[in-house]
Amino acid sequence: MGKTAFIFPGQGSQYVGMGKDFYDGFQVCRQIFDIAGNSAGLDVAALCFEENEQIHITEYTQIAMLTMEVAILKVLEAKGLKAEMAAGLSLGEYGALAAAGVMELPDLFRIIRMRGIYMQEAYPEGGAMAAILGLDGDTVAKICGQTAKETGKVVSVANYNCPGQIVITGEADAVAATSEALKEAGAKRCVPLKVSGPFHSALLKTAGEQLAEELKSVKLSTPWIPYVSNVTADYVTDASQVAELLKQQVSSPVQFTQSVERMIADGVDTFIEIGPGKTLSSFVRKIDRNVKVCNIEKPEDLDRVMEELAC
Repeated sequence: MGKTAFIFPGQGSQYVGMGKDFYDGFQVCRQIFDIAGNSAGLDVAALCFEENEQIHITEYTQIAMLTMEVAILKVLEAKGLKAEMAAGLSLGEYGALAAAGVMELPDLFRIIRMRGIYMQEAYPEGGAMAAILGLDGDTVAKICGQTAKETGKVVSVANYNCPGQIVITGEADAVAATSEALKEAGAKRCVPLKVSGPFHSALLKTAGEQLAEELKSVKLSTPWIPYVSNVTADYVTDASQVAELLKQQVSSPVQFTQSVERMIADGVDTFIEIGPGKTLSSFVRKIDRNVKVCNIEKPEDLDRVMEELAC
């Protein structure tokens, strides 16, 4: 029998109305939204369901996304759908923390709220990110390094999403210059991303340090199931590793491709994406076409997945 992994998306797939069907249909979801709202000092239900621009601003996006992800996770758990391991992309790693039981939920939501604020404040303007299509990660990393050396500015790999899709991050002019160099090196496209900061770059180190201070007051528990760290693409099984990795994660590249490859090598043949959109599902399919991938964004998705997996 193969293993199942829960995977959780990061920023970018949020939208107004996400999670409303689950909220209306399941009491446990309403409870999660209440816990999140009380912990973060925000009306998270209004943030997710009522027309607003805040949902696309990092300090609000993170709490909104994570609340929806955890709300759906709790419905899956109540229905007996379990995973042997978990992972997430960037912010999504906190969904994996929830699946692994590493933090009490009020702490988890408070920490993600502070993470969003710290990341927003760390480098309020002048940062950029771009998705590079059609080049391998080593080439992209090498050209980032050359541009950084030549210009004295920060530019580096932010995400290894899937083969042929690498995201770069840093100071806006350095990201633009690197994009041009990458096109010359054979990139099919370099797509600027609509983001409010140079995430997963050295420019956000202060945010990681502030986050580490917050984590000192949080009880971290041994994971119930292993989850894969974005920083190392390796399993976290020991509570003592968690805080340092979460600190580094803010300014380190997200090794999503490597994380998925690691789980597949260890017997995972079913990936269930929990949250808005199908971004990670498409990445996993590009990493390995032989594994089963499904996403749960609405209650009907849950019914379909339960049927497919014959739970």
